[in-house]
This record gives sequence, C-alpha cells and structure tokens, in this order.
Amino acid sequence: MLNIALPKGRLGEKVYSMFEKAGFACPSIRENSRKLIFENPEKGVRYFWVKPSDVAIYVERGAADIGVAGKDILLEYAPDVYELFDLDIGKCRMAVAAMRGFRDDPRKTLRVATKFTNITKNYYASRGRDIDIIHLNGSIEIAPILGLSDVIADIVETGTTLKENNLEVIETIVPISARLIANKAGFKFKSRQIETLTAALAADGGKND
Repeated sequence: MLNIALPKGRLGEKVYSMFEKAGFACPSIRENSRKLIFENPEKGVRYFWVKPSDVAIYVERGAADIGVAGKDILLEYAPDVYELFDLDIGKCRMAVAAMRGFRDDPRKTLRVATKFTNITKNYYASRGRDIDIIHLNGSIEIAPILGLSDVIADIVETGTTLKENNLEVIETIVPISARLIANKAGFKFKSRQIETLTAALAADGGKND
C-alpha cells in the first residue's frame, strides 16, 4: 500500500483530482465525512489529509511514502526528502512588499517582517544586504503600516490584500508551486509504485521539475 499525504483544503482537492485522473482513485474520499484516512486496496493506495505545512514532516519521517507540499515549505524547512515532480498547480510567488513609494536605504539595516525566516535570510544573504528579521505568524501586511518593519517577505497570489493595504510588490524572491515529494527510504522499497504513479501524473499534463 502506498501511503499518500494530501494537504487539506482547496489545493489538496485539486491534487486528489489529479491522482484520480491518473488512475489512482479512492471513491470514499469524495464522501461527505470527517474521516481523515481513505484506502483503495485495489489500486494499492491509502490517502490521508494533513495540514499543508505538515505534509513534508509526514513524508520525511516515513508515515507517508509520498506527499504534496508547496515549494515554500521545502525551501523554508529543507526536509530530507526527494522532490520528484512539479505538479504545476498552487502557483504563487514568494515576494518582498513595501508601502507604496518606499525607497530602500542601503546604509541602514533593512527590517523585514516574515514567517519564512530561512528563505528571507538566504535571499538577502545572497545579495549581501544587512537585515533585521522580525518573525511573525500572521497578518504580516500590518507590520510596515504600523512601522514595525520596512518591508515584508510573504507569499503573494493575486496581490489584492497588498493593494487594499497600500502595499506593493517590489521584488520577487522565488516562484512557488506544489511539488510531489517522496520519503527517501520508502522510495527505495516502493520505487516501482512511485514511478508508475509519477509517470501517470506526468502523462496527465504535469511537468518535470
């Protein structure tokens, strides 16, 4: 049985539809229930729903053989997993945003509010920019408005929330999309099943990373 961790929410539903089209359906997952684990012994798959940011942990620790995680999670936490495939969905970008009209003064330490501290550190280190990271867990857009930070580093999809708060994107750090990942040990033991599934997903319109 191939154990597959799916992220809860809209992304997970899209991902499951891709698996379903690729020939790995599990009809009980479509039923309206509070169950979290769904099996289809005929297809040899067991799906389970977990919080999106936890998928990589389940895969890294071997509770799941494969799973789907955003590139942001993989860059931020650097889990020890194989990144197999870009599913080409859940597209957005990690970006730096600031109040409209903001001008960076390189003589001063740049104050950056973010929940993605590692991605932010690595990005500014590559540019040789001195920064002060302010770690926040939510409502990051408020930080520059209240003067807590100069800029924010966060995921941007449509940019609507930024516009409504008089903020704008000033730099893109990295494009983000959903990736199929695999447990390293599990991949050795179940490589045939995983490769069959990956090939089916690719044939159904995905793209290699």
